[in-house]
Amino acid sequence: MLEQIGREPFWLQAWIAWLVLVNSASILFVRRAEGRFALLAWIASAVTMGLLFETFGYTRILGLAHLIWWTPLVIWLFRRRAGFGEGAFGGWARWLLVTNAVSLAIDTVDVARWVFGDRGPA
Repeated sequence: MLEQIGREPFWLQAWIAWLVLVNSASILFVRRAEGRFALLAWIASAVTMGLLFETFGYTRILGLAHLIWWTPLVIWLFRRRAGFGEGAFGGWARWLLVTNAVSLAIDTVDVARWVFGDRGPA
């Protein structure tokens, strides 16, 4: 999968790198429930995406991994946003919420396109 991502335009590679950075930073906040839930969702989505890649290749259906695991995460984070506070945790939690919400919007379009027959590369 990394080989195919390496062939994508720079802006998409940068977006993927940002997703990896923001979600991986959850390990810094595992003492908080938000950090633990985000790390769990991150690992689960990576495993699911790997399985989808093995089955379908580098196609738009890969976004299904994010839809399955990040939708509950984003909803839960949105409901808890008032308690994020300031500082490193609050900043990270807000960036995670916004980043993963944007990703879900993109993934929803990609998965819908796949369902309706666009089976080309992601």
